[in-house]
Amino acid sequence: MPRKNAKPDPQRQLMIKVKACQRLVKEAAYYETETKENEAKLQRMKDEKKDPYDVKKFQEVLGESQMMIPDSISRRDRALEDLREYVGVLRKEEGGNAELMGCEWMTEAEKMIGEEDGGGAKEEAECIAVTAVDGLAEGEAF
Repeated sequence: MPRKNAKPDPQRQLMIKVKACQRLVKEAAYYETETKENEAKLQRMKDEKKDPYDVKKFQEVLGESQMMIPDSISRRDRALEDLREYVGVLRKEEGGNAELMGCEWMTEAEKMIGEEDGGGAKEEAECIAVTAVDGLAEGEAF
């Protein structure tokens, strides 16, 4: 049975985009962590003078992980940009819809794109403490 040409539910579309972004953010972070761990493991293998064949194969594994980082970052960035654009469209078209604007997925989307209440960068800046070090002598702890 063919689907009707009804407008998709904006809340459902928002949920899908937010979950995709969450998955891609985790994936990119995972590849970066995996690469760091594999680099340390490879160094241990070299220090312990393991079999050269094993070292070479592990270098290939490390290379594959390193190749995945730029791809996963670009997919994450594209998904975040898509989410940012979609949230902008929703704010324009559905701005009066209090149910949609206050739903959990809109809150999650705003957190992810850093535009919560239009000032995500401001909130981040408020979390940074500034320490005055003008009166300290060289090598003196603060």
